[in-house]
Amino acid sequence: MAISNYEWPGSLELQLANHSALAVVFQLEYVFSAPLGRDNTRRVRRCIGTQCTEELTGFYRRAAFMHSLRWAAWCPFLEASEPGDEQAETQLPLLGGPQPNPFEVMVYRATTPSLTPSPGSATAPGDAQVNDKADVLRFRLWSRSDRKVSSPKVSVRDKHQGDMQRQRTLPSSSPPSKGDHLVSSGFTCSAIGASGRGGPAACSMAHLETDLRRDGEDAASPMAIQDGDHLLQELPFTPLHAPVLTLETYRPSTRPVGSRSALAHLYSAGFPDVLDRDGRPALVLDPTDPVHYDPGREEADPLRGHLLVFQFLAFSRVLTADADADWPESVHFTFQFYRFPPVTSQRLMLQQPGAHRGGGAAAGRPSLTLYGPGLQVQFRVDDGSLKAGERRWFLGYLAQQTLQVDVWDSASLLLVGSCCVPLKHMLRQGRSAVQALHELEVLATEYASEETPLHLGGEGGPNRGSGGHHQSLVNINTVLRGRLYVRTGNIGCLVDPDWRRPGEVPPPCSYVITQPESGAGGFKGGKLSTGNILRLNERNASLAQQAAAAAADITGGGPEVITDGVGPPTPGESLEDRRRKLSCLAAVLQREARENPESQVKTARVMSRREERVQLARDLDQIRALQDRSKAEAISSMLSQAITTRHALYASLGTAEYLEFILRNPFSAPHTVSIHSADPDLSVISSVEEWSHFRALTRSPTPVEENLFQVEEGSPHPRVYLRPRESVHIPLKYQSFVCDHSPPLQGPGFPSSGRQEDVARKHTSNIVRAKSIKVTFRAEDGQPLAVLQVDVEPTPHLVAHTFRLYHPQLCLLKKALRIPPGLASAPGSADGTEEEILVRCSDPGVVCQTKMLAPGEPQDVYMKVPGSPSPDVKMFYIMLFTDCWLARPASIWRVHVHFLERVELSCVAGQRTLQSLVLRGSRAPRKVRCYCSHPRQLEVDPAGLFVLPPAGAVQELQVRVQPWRSGSRLAFVSAVDVERCQVLAAWMVCLNAHRPVLSKAFELSVPVAGGRGSTRRITYTNPYPDTRTFLLHSDRPDLLQFKEDRFQVGGGEVYTVGLRFAPSQSGGSTEVSIYINNLDEKTEEAFCLKVNYS
Repeated sequence: MAISNYEWPGSLELQLANHSALAVVFQLEYVFSAPLGRDNTRRVRRCIGTQCTEELTGFYRRAAFMHSLRWAAWCPFLEASEPGDEQAETQLPLLGGPQPNPFEVMVYRATTPSLTPSPGSATAPGDAQVNDKADVLRFRLWSRSDRKVSSPKVSVRDKHQGDMQRQRTLPSSSPPSKGDHLVSSGFTCSAIGASGRGGPAACSMAHLETDLRRDGEDAASPMAIQDGDHLLQELPFTPLHAPVLTLETYRPSTRPVGSRSALAHLYSAGFPDVLDRDGRPALVLDPTDPVHYDPGREEADPLRGHLLVFQFLAFSRVLTADADADWPESVHFTFQFYRFPPVTSQRLMLQQPGAHRGGGAAAGRPSLTLYGPGLQVQFRVDDGSLKAGERRWFLGYLAQQTLQVDVWDSASLLLVGSCCVPLKHMLRQGRSAVQALHELEVLATEYASEETPLHLGGEGGPNRGSGGHHQSLVNINTVLRGRLYVRTGNIGCLVDPDWRRPGEVPPPCSYVITQPESGAGGFKGGKLSTGNILRLNERNASLAQQAAAAAADITGGGPEVITDGVGPPTPGESLEDRRRKLSCLAAVLQREARENPESQVKTARVMSRREERVQLARDLDQIRALQDRSKAEAISSMLSQAITTRHALYASLGTAEYLEFILRNPFSAPHTVSIHSADPDLSVISSVEEWSHFRALTRSPTPVEENLFQVEEGSPHPRVYLRPRESVHIPLKYQSFVCDHSPPLQGPGFPSSGRQEDVARKHTSNIVRAKSIKVTFRAEDGQPLAVLQVDVEPTPHLVAHTFRLYHPQLCLLKKALRIPPGLASAPGSADGTEEEILVRCSDPGVVCQTKMLAPGEPQDVYMKVPGSPSPDVKMFYIMLFTDCWLARPASIWRVHVHFLERVELSCVAGQRTLQSLVLRGSRAPRKVRCYCSHPRQLEVDPAGLFVLPPAGAVQELQVRVQPWRSGSRLAFVSAVDVERCQVLAAWMVCLNAHRPVLSKAFELSVPVAGGRGSTRRITYTNPYPDTRTFLLHSDRPDLLQFKEDRFQVGGGEVYTVGLRFAPSQSGGSTEVSIYINNLDEKTEEAFCLKVNYS
């Protein structure tokens, strides 16, 4: 592409402020037109005589791409400019290449340098030297506001003929005053040259990290990279993450049961009925009817208890091209209701009902499968298990939330799909009991990749900054795997308001914690108190008698003071004389023992008693020393107990619990008290705005005092000044984002011994551990004035959504999760504006962030998860907040990331490809069986049960891959220990299937609702001279069936293939591929059928 001259004969009027930093920026853009693909493509067969040819006809769709070629900047009010002629021609050199530009877009590189000095001098008039080969923008300008501007004729000259060696001058003799009108006419752009490149790939994104720092921008920006003398800054970039949507975002997944035969079969299968407390059947609600939630009616309901019932009745398989008709054979469910612990059901076997045997899906009936008597799970919630004010939260949860149920294949431990159960039909609204039957669509997620252009730049223009670089974007599609039939019910119960189950949550205390007065509280004066003196005397007397009896038994006499085992000395006798006499006595006894054998036994008995006395003396000395050392600690502990206030706190994950402690100065002198917390989760609220926010949430009547705390830089302990005998309110906040991330056990759970309902107990939680935190208030000398001990009892939190992601092992996962519209559009202020959604993660190793977008635009949560070895499953929670102080999470998400071993495989659609996998043994031998997520496309050898040797041995697995459709997709292979129901290894097979070479293409029409369908025939000629056996396959077995899947034909003979097309209830068109393979599953011929249903 080479442009010699371009002229704009019009004029432009600008009203600018007189400032030396003001600049007018010009940008030259070019529109590229590139074909995107052929539309309305048809294969036409043309025959001329005996010569027949096939060709594709149609037209190409094209798209426009705007790219920047050059730019220039002009400062009309620069103080260093010199006056010039009013109508003098101004010349601006046009810049290009990887130089910083105000538009922050990629610009074509100039073929020759346009400026002699650096690019920074291009904005200053008069100092930029323009050579004869430069790209120049020329125009004339007036600055007289009272003159009518006309458009003078502008001469256009070629860059190779005209003299371009001029400097830019100001258009007037004096600088224009503030508010002057600058009128420019006759823009001429000459000598724009660029190398010709066709298509969107013309704009290569070289120099991606270029210097885009504006003048005066801080060089220490966090997004900048210092490299020698050049400062690199990140370009504006919008990542093309395919956001993962919540399950209910795709489409409504519940509907009433369609056929009457299905309803009759469900109600006659023997499932337990939902009855109220009087034994009458509960009111049946239609799940498609709207529910009007009235909080007043729920509060006035005398039946304060709720017995919530979930009955899993049946699972209906859906025939797909990737799974067998009897898959899965057994299932189990995982879900979490409200703040109850997660539920993992036992293994449920699927049984085909006799009424539908032989019919199947081809007969148009739903293939209902039942598992025994079904599964029933009950939860009980009442005022005895809910704290004050939580009943309204629970009813709001039923009115607004859905229950996500994950359906698992119990044999392969692969996820079949997920569904959402609406809970709004469990609101009784003053009725004794209600029930509803739901038919839920079980949806699975499939991934397919395609090449998508990378978008750079801001919001300047359409496709601005798009270039030839592409990145792989993963499209997420939902596939219907089956239908789950669930019955929900709510039975009202009477609750005694004075009755409370043992161990449950007591009524919540006030937010204000009062320091106990002197003499009050739990400390009663220790062992010397008046109330305990009689009891302690009795105890001491009993201990004295026991000690005297023990001493008499050891020494054979009364109590004696023992000193190093030698006994007390007599009056007038020293300790050394006493020891000398005892040693002489011992020598005499030993001599008598040698002379008289009878006295030897007596001497041994005496020596044994003496050794016992010595050991007892040593023990008593140690006890006295220990008592002396622990006496100071015991006194300090008793004094600390006297000033300690205990408070029980029931907290959940991510929720900030507000406290106010009344700190009192008991002295008659002022003190500056420092506050020390033993746990960073319990902190002091030093901000006045944050204190006012929590005070409004808790409706606390305590006034807010400004400048209450003195916070020194670098010190974690705030200080507060107290006057003599003064009391102040210290605001405290407890909030924790860390919890246990142990994933639940794999496989189904164990069957329960009986039908016992679960109870919502807030004091037990397997997520956060209980702990005790001490907050010490110390004076200047370090002595404690008061101690607040907070006993944190964790409560289970509410999980709104659950996400399951699959990623290669030891690789960093970067994913975007779409925020639901209801949460993203929640108003954050009184004026109706939307506030930014803040996000926190329970795992410190996971990075989560969100960006504030324009109002009405969808928002995503971007997360980065470190990798783990296969087959680990990493689980964490993401908390979303709509307030800036993170008081209470608006939604909590649970994310499971399954890390698998990645296997890349490139193949051709329709034919078989082999791939070897290695399974390593563990410490002990195991019974293993391998499973695939797409049984019709992947097969594993050995297919049955085999024994995996212990550590040191390996087992080779042969995977036969035969995809039926072209494109990229993911498949999963798992090796399961059948005895322990544990996944030993898992692989993620990335299939890249290429389309085979088509031999023939056909187009046919099939009538809609044609009863039994339509039949067609095609012919195939054996190209070999001998007899061969061929196999027939199709990528759509649900639409096309063959008369014979296997046929034999002689050499050079013609065989007629019979086709049968299934009927369709709606019109449209689709493409069906037919593969003719040999016995080695290599494709001999591939046909394409375009079926039009009309």
